[in-house]
Amino acid sequence: MSNVTIYHNPACGTSRNTLELIRNSGTEPTVILYLEKPPTREELVRMVADMGITVRALLRKNVEPYEQLGLPEGTFSDDKLIEFMLLHPILINRPIVVSPLGTRLCRPSEVVLDILPDAQRGAFNKEDGERVIDEQGKQIKK
Repeated sequence: MSNVTIYHNPACGTSRNTLELIRNSGTEPTVILYLEKPPTREELVRMVADMGITVRALLRKNVEPYEQLGLPEGTFSDDKLIEFMLLHPILINRPIVVSPLGTRLCRPSEVVLDILPDAQRGAFNKEDGERVIDEQGKQIKK
């Protein structure tokens, strides 16, 4: 069993890049397709706490239920926001990666490098061609 878990949406380029960065470290993560199998309330609350962010910071804003539910107004409690995310998992921003070194919302995908237990094993380019890791497995800084 892997010690790294990714809450993944295969339709998202950032999520795909994050998954491939994990694999480039030699780790095959546990992949949770969170739109099909959302986290439990307890898991979601724990991940928010472990990331050190607010519940609102985890909300995806550019999806249909966000406006329909009146979420831009900012009048909902954290408990209610979590309830909305559990009812509409598309509202959960992604990808979220959980590892022994921490939990992060990996936007941009390179954020995952901070919490991977193993170093990158070779070069890596994002889907758009952006070079992120060199041939020696070192991150290329912008």
